[in-house]
Amino acid sequence: MAKIILQIFTISIFLSLVAFPATGEEDTYIFGKSINKKSTRLKKEKFSHFRFYWHDIVSGSKPTSIMIIPPPKNTTTGFGQMNMIDNALTLGPELSSKIVGRAQGFYGAASLNDVGLMMVMNFAFIEGKYNGSTFTILGRNLVFEKVREMAVIGGSGLFRFARGYVEASTHSWDFKTVYISSIMCLWII
Repeated sequence: MAKIILQIFTISIFLSLVAFPATGEEDTYIFGKSINKKSTRLKKEKFSHFRFYWHDIVSGSKPTSIMIIPPPKNTTTGFGQMNMIDNALTLGPELSSKIVGRAQGFYGAASLNDVGLMMVMNFAFIEGKYNGSTFTILGRNLVFEKVREMAVIGGSGLFRFARGYVEASTHSWDFKTVYISSIMCLWII
């Protein structure tokens, strides 16, 4: 029993030394503080609208969506299935259209009663002034609805501090090859 008490005492002294170092630099360990907007690179907010096509290829010789977790056998909606994606974002509806970026992330079947996906994606741009910039999307995608809305929850580069929403609608769906082309319209601040 004494050994356990000694171990607890030793661990608590170690943790207190790590949490409260005796350096005298109290400001170094502040959790948060206000920001002077004039001294940072924050710029005036701009409203942007984008429209491009998202191509999800699930089968064939070069799939852009790979199942990483299969659904259980007793589901009618695919509940539990998860796919990792690296989908092309193009200017036109054809896959041969100019690629302006990639949708990278994953989606999972998150509904027991509908074909509803939870989408988590970074849209990484590779063209023009947006090259190297990204924004992040998170939201519910009810696949068979005409228009689905998801949130833009952040970004990097020119999209730093981005917020807004995406409206997705299916442009074409080939059930034989499991190829889906969707129109993505984004409104970002």
